[in-house]
Amino acid sequence: MVKPAKKIYTPLRYLAATAVNIAVAYLAFMLCRIVFFIYNKAYFPDLGWDDFWTILKGGLVFDTSGIIYVNLVYIAAMLVPLPWREGKIWQKTCKWIFVIFNSAAVLANLADTVYFRYTNRRTTSSVFSEFGNEENILKIIGGEIAGHYILFFIGIVLIAGLWLLYRNPYCKAKKCKPSWKSIFIKYAVSSAVFAGAVILCIAGIRGGFAHSTRPITIGNANQYVNRPIETAVVLNTPFSVIRTIGKKVFQDPEYFSARELEKIYSPVHLKKNGGEFRDLNVVILIVESFGQEYMEYGYMPFLKSLRDKSLWYEHSFSNGRKSIDAMPSILSGIPMFIEPYFVTHYATNDVSSIAGELKNKGYHTSFFHGAPNGSMGFQAFARATGWDEYYGKDEYGNDDDFDGMWAIWDEPFLQFFADKLDEFEQPFASALFTASSHHPFKVPEKYESRFTDEGGHPILKCVRYTDYALGQFFEKAEKSAWYYNTLFVITADHTNAALHDEFLTDAGLYRVPIIFYLPGGELQGCSDRIAQQTDIMPTVLGLLNYDRPYVAFGKDLTEEGGKDWAINYNNGFYQYFKGDYMLQFNGEEAFALYNFAADTLLKENLINEIAEQASMTDECKGIIQQYIERMTENRLKE
Repeated sequence: MVKPAKKIYTPLRYLAATAVNIAVAYLAFMLCRIVFFIYNKAYFPDLGWDDFWTILKGGLVFDTSGIIYVNLVYIAAMLVPLPWREGKIWQKTCKWIFVIFNSAAVLANLADTVYFRYTNRRTTSSVFSEFGNEENILKIIGGEIAGHYILFFIGIVLIAGLWLLYRNPYCKAKKCKPSWKSIFIKYAVSSAVFAGAVILCIAGIRGGFAHSTRPITIGNANQYVNRPIETAVVLNTPFSVIRTIGKKVFQDPEYFSARELEKIYSPVHLKKNGGEFRDLNVVILIVESFGQEYMEYGYMPFLKSLRDKSLWYEHSFSNGRKSIDAMPSILSGIPMFIEPYFVTHYATNDVSSIAGELKNKGYHTSFFHGAPNGSMGFQAFARATGWDEYYGKDEYGNDDDFDGMWAIWDEPFLQFFADKLDEFEQPFASALFTASSHHPFKVPEKYESRFTDEGGHPILKCVRYTDYALGQFFEKAEKSAWYYNTLFVITADHTNAALHDEFLTDAGLYRVPIIFYLPGGELQGCSDRIAQQTDIMPTVLGLLNYDRPYVAFGKDLTEEGGKDWAINYNNGFYQYFKGDYMLQFNGEEAFALYNFAADTLLKENLINEIAEQASMTDECKGIIQQYIERMTENRLKE
């Protein structure tokens, strides 16, 4: 009598079966996206087929991350090299895990197909708090199912497909007793497969293998769309919910009534004085890690010489401490409060920007960053805020100039920038973010003997190199026809490696240069006004006599009679600068007050000793409340 064949398992069959089943999950996610788009097509009237294909390609990036999150337990159960995974019960359990988890993902995507019409964005983890106290939530869900029965049946079909298309990792073979050698090989291969799967999962969740890649967030979806609302098609709901779990949600502090709040502070800008619009070109240079300290202590000779021919500010501050804080602050007037705008639930909001406003006046807009495209989320933010053309490492097109870690070296990329500006039709607005003054603090081999770290820190050789690269850029730009009709803005993203005590304080850690240079000498001198990154957008638009309303959490530094202040968020508390004082506020009460101008080391806490404390506290509260309300209500653009 012939014995029936036994189902046996091999490491590669586990991998093959897992891959097939994950492919089924990809198919389910993509079908949900197509259903989402068709169902809500009226919200995307400008989305053509070429744009839709771009969205589908972007969707694969977010689906990869979302599918890995949803299937982490399943992948581990299938690929972990343990003997009992070959059992029948274990494999049946794996199938149920796969179907249940992915069915939940399908239902979440389909539910959001309906809910999107109320929110115009993908659901995030805040949905649990938003509906946590709803006693009739089941009734609401039941009513929506009845009203959208087509989606209900689509969900049933997709879940049935997950079950029917699922593949088990077994084959039929004759029963035999394995040798020790075969057992060793089996577990060695299984361990290697598992290790490889872990690496792939990490890369998939992060959005890529590149060293410069930050874990993708919902804000990264902007790089695949033309309008923020279209990010809902790129994203999937499981990703949006999972990536926002545990994130701090903005809670309206309700310090003031709406009427009181408008009197204390409003971020809405409208040019008060008349005057014809000036169609100057605008070039904004955001220099990686260039703290004010490096200029004051002589490590940036070119930039210091340019500053002396420009309008600059003795007390100038960043609004954040990271590169991803800087772009929204500088280009859109959005400071970093609580967490970077890029990673908040609100990263797909409509926002004002220098580029977006100047496009109203017919400007050509472009953004340059020599890192791999998509790095740091810059490409996504740039596209979402009106910088139509993006030039990164891909567009540069010569990897011989890549520093091996972050980006194209600053000198050649700035020369590339100058060449491109020559090609653009005027007026144009262009921004560039440098990268070379970054850890691990290297300079091109040919400059290693020229630029040293004399002064106490290896970043100083990078600072000297980038300062030289900026000089080379201006030397070339000065020969161009557009140069004398261009307003240049030079600032840093944040400080780095403070070397002197006055730059190690809560105020000093935010001191960055802010320089406005207009060839011909129209703007000159050192101002004692307090400046911050969020002032750049209002000041640029003010200098151009821009006449339309917009939102920016800063001030026009050239406007006479305006309030003089700056704000930043420092590890859980706010710092509000006004006059000679810096107030520290924890969200409920002020706990410190310093004369930062005279007491540069912030040694003497003057809390409750200065008459201005009460008004400073109210103004700080007003800015916070306006920010949170406008952020959560999507009112960052007028």
